[in-house]
Amino acid sequence: MSARPATHASAALALFDLDGTLTWRDTLGPFLAGYALRHPWRLLRLWRLAPALGAYVLTRDRGRLKSSVIRALMGGDSRESIDAWAERFARSLGPRGKFRPAALAMLDVHRAAGDHLVLLSASPDLYVPRIARLLGFERTLCTELLWQGNRLDGGLKTANRRGEEKLRCLDTLRAEYPNIRIVAYGNSASDLAHMRRADRALLVNGSAAARRRAAEAGIGTADWA
Repeated sequence: MSARPATHASAALALFDLDGTLTWRDTLGPFLAGYALRHPWRLLRLWRLAPALGAYVLTRDRGRLKSSVIRALMGGDSRESIDAWAERFARSLGPRGKFRPAALAMLDVHRAAGDHLVLLSASPDLYVPRIARLLGFERTLCTELLWQGNRLDGGLKTANRRGEEKLRCLDTLRAEYPNIRIVAYGNSASDLAHMRRADRALLVNGSAAARRRAAEAGIGTADWA
């Protein structure tokens, strides 16, 4: 988590989800696929995912599955190798092409208002902080992974920052930014956990089921192109 800047009295705290909210689609899949194409021998290790897939069917633990896939494709590789691809990947997303124009416009609105911008994502810290810097976010909260010295372990250092874990992050931010309005943007039903706790929230590009749940919670909905 990056350092907290000074807060102006009228500023709000704007929390943005990444995948499907700022971007048109998921980022982790393309990130891992691009790395695998550059290290094709890693694909031979995908057989190790069979137990992880079986466990996911039983537990629906997305964090555990995410860690297993990252370990299979990147575990043991050097920080230099992974960082080089992460930087290239982040820059390939933009600044405009892979992001929703309406989402970037909303970022500009909050920035012009002097609001604090926080990127809150379940995607891993292998590349999310780089995307945040390119888009001008002040802080990043995302799923953090373990390293063993200079080599990627791939286990989870933090909880998978999704659902109730995003709610915990919001509560932590509220304690760090007392007496400040929190505005939250997300795109999935799992985002509603923390969006309900925000002072204002907007579900964007949500599924029909997510929109129904948002309406029941009094959360507005919109389509961002």
